Amino acid sequence: MTKSLPSRILAGVALGLLLVTGAAAHHGWSWAEADQVELSGTILEIAMAPPHPTLRVETQNDGTWRVELGNPRLTERSGFVEGVAKAGDPIVVLGNRSLDRNEKRMKAVRITVAGKVYDIYPERIRTN
Repeated sequence: MTKSLPSRILAGVALGLLLVTGAAAHHGWSWAEADQVELSGTILEIAMAPPHPTLRVETQNDGTWRVELGNPRLTERSGFVEGVAKAGDPIVVLGNRSLDRNEKRMKAVRITVAGKVYDIYPERIRTN
């Protein structure tokens, strides 16, 4: 039995909405707390690959964190490009941590490596 044209169109629209909603959830900020926190530690690993660069950061008291930066272009515009930091460098991250307190994950708005500041999302930085 074949579906009618309106049924196919409706199914296509529904599928499209699901895909767009999934992408927005992944790339949005809905998974992160509104308040910003500072995380200090040592870089264990840097991955500059899409969809967005990430860092693994070891803290003294709280273990290893996943720090997500902006998309590759946004991260590059901040000046944080391949080679400016390496594993073993100390880092300070200002960002929004995951709503799930069991997840050691945050979205960085600013990172500081060797005294150099990289504003990934300057419009989102809230300082006191």
